[in-house]
Amino acid sequence: MATATEAPPLAPAPEKKEKRPPRRRGRWTPYLLLLPGLLWLVVFFALPVIYQASTSVQTGSLEEGYRVTWNFAVYGDALSTYWPQFVRSVLYAASATVLCLLLGYPLAYLIAFRAGRWRNLIMILVIAPFFTSFLIRTLAWKTILADGGPVVDALNTLHVLDVTAWLGWTAGDRVLATPLAVVCGLTYNFLPFMILPLYTSLERIDPRLHEAANDLYARPSTTFRRVTFPLSMPGVVSGTLLTFIPATGDYINADLLGSTDTRMVGNVIQMQFLRVLDYPTAAALSFILMAAILVMVTFYIRRSGTEDLV
Repeated sequence: MATATEAPPLAPAPEKKEKRPPRRRGRWTPYLLLLPGLLWLVVFFALPVIYQASTSVQTGSLEEGYRVTWNFAVYGDALSTYWPQFVRSVLYAASATVLCLLLGYPLAYLIAFRAGRWRNLIMILVIAPFFTSFLIRTLAWKTILADGGPVVDALNTLHVLDVTAWLGWTAGDRVLATPLAVVCGLTYNFLPFMILPLYTSLERIDPRLHEAANDLYARPSTTFRRVTFPLSMPGVVSGTLLTFIPATGDYINADLLGSTDTRMVGNVIQMQFLRVLDYPTAAALSFILMAAILVMVTFYIRRSGTEDLV
């Protein structure tokens, strides 16, 4: 006789507890790392800018004290009075930037592609001016461009000063206290800021692209125009910005190498702050210069066709 045995009922499966995602450790670490830099920008950049903005709309004197009266007319008065210095600053800075690009690009190209074992030595020579102060480097140009010196004699022999005098950049046989001396000082002092970004950008170019251009029987000029220069545009944009922006607000070169006829807007701001003690006008000039540079830089970056900066 067969007996049917019923299988015991299956025990209910234990409920699975939902696993909570593990807590992300170090979630606040990036913000903590950014905090010192943000505090530095707030304390040493944002607060001074806000203070200068309030100073520009004040009225009064150093003896009586200044108070905020929202005097925005100071901006129009400052621009109408000192617009020649603004134009001169942009002209000198643009000239120095173009010269730095013409001098710096071949040197950066040489370091990136042709220097070989001499690369480190040439790089040291490029940054060697940084080993001395900005003031000493500028004062050295007073000796280099001194009247009757070898540089001026050579320019006279080559009749270069005749051309620059016709353009209004020199006065007769004299180079010091002329626009040419100021532009030479700006070019020398800011040339490393052009070379270093250019070298970084050129070094990133894949050599196989040049080999491919050679395989396609491209001429060296065509390779440079179609391959090298377009790929180095981030360095060109970065170098020109690093040169033009500080050169526009510079006042040391115009003060030491120029004259009263070559004063830039930086000289006017320095004079208003330290000599005339007209703080609202000086602050207004600073903001006008900052706004003008911001507009020019924004337009230049958009027209350059690249957003990748070195």
